[in-house]
Amino acid sequence: MSKSSNNKQFLLIGAIVVVVAAIAYIFFSDSGTAKKSAATTTQPQQQTVQQNQVQKSAVASTPEDQYPEAPDFELPSVDGKQIKLSDFRGKVVFLNFWATWCPPCRREIPSFIELIKKYGKDGFIVLGVAVDPREFTQVDKVKPFVKQMGMNYPVVYDTKGISQMYGGIRSIPTTFVINREGKVVGQIVGSRPKATFESIIKDLL
Repeated sequence: MSKSSNNKQFLLIGAIVVVVAAIAYIFFSDSGTAKKSAATTTQPQQQTVQQNQVQKSAVASTPEDQYPEAPDFELPSVDGKQIKLSDFRGKVVFLNFWATWCPPCRREIPSFIELIKKYGKDGFIVLGVAVDPREFTQVDKVKPFVKQMGMNYPVVYDTKGISQMYGGIRSIPTTFVINREGKVVGQIVGSRPKATFESIIKDLL
């Protein structure tokens, strides 16, 4: 075979190798880009579905007949009266479990006072249930605290462990929301801004 023929053969093989390498580069590059693109678009889609599920569950309403009846009770108040929960049937009630030594409890009391002033005439009431230890109630630290804070709603001593009738409470403050029909329609664990309480009240009045 002539030297010229050998050179042509080598050039042809070299050209084939270059073309194959170029095709391989393009293929793997496109594949990686496609995978990256798919990963980029898939993640937001999954997040959107999850967000939609959360939003739907947040606004899902419970049929009225499925809300539990608020257990009735009778407890002594700080002013010496006997108060029943059923005394407030027909009103929207915030049944608030709290204590004088609890900072978050003290923080939300001014909001309750203002909301009573604003919506009390429309049928809103807070019933405070003091869960201070027995030794606190025996020296009556609750009564002067109520007076000092200017609490304009009834406050009773939990001398019977009433919270157990409501399934127990994990922490205070805990507020059970009771509608005009005497049904427990919500539970708020921890302190909340006044606007949150007000939104709930408006929905139920």
